Amino acid sequence: MNDLPEPSTIRVFVALAPPDEAKDELAEALWAATAGHPRLRWNRIEDWHVTLAFLGELPATAVPPLRSALAGLAASHPVLHLGLRGGGHFDGRLLWSGIDGDLDGLHRLAADVRDVVGSCGIAFNERPLRPHLTLARARRDDPTSVPEAAAALAGFAGRPWRAERLHLVGSNVGRGPGPIRYRDLEAWRLAAG
Repeated sequence: MNDLPEPSTIRVFVALAPPDEAKDELAEALWAATAGHPRLRWNRIEDWHVTLAFLGELPATAVPPLRSALAGLAASHPVLHLGLRGGGHFDGRLLWSGIDGDLDGLHRLAADVRDVVGSCGIAFNERPLRPHLTLARARRDDPTSVPEAAAALAGFAGRPWRAERLHLVGSNVGRGPGPIRYRDLEAWRLAAG
């Protein structure tokens, strides 16, 4: 029996998730990089996502109003046509795959998500949106693995896919030295048309 109390805070972000086929295609393109750079901390394929707004640690009581507001937003936004393309890195430490396709629609959705979050009274660090899918992180003493892996992804162009759901995601409770795990708190269909 699990008698642990619910946490009073939760780490939250709003995201889109590529379908399994798109993630599998990218994972295949990454095979040589994962084998050639075993010291990188690779994100689990099931956790790959495109963050629209990172909200950080929130009181658990902030989540229910956010759910309602995001449900309404999702119902009013069209499905996006996106793709995974190429690779790059931030500061030689974080490896990513780029996003291609309806980037204007993606930026509009992200701006509206951020407006809705603000209207719920949730303050967060609003960084400019740089659409990407985080793949791995380097250890501090490894300055070359991420740039090398990014170069190996330069020619990657995944097939187009439809982003059909908006996800409110929470990261695992009791974070420690192991990998971070994500779970959907809720997800909503974007408008069909």
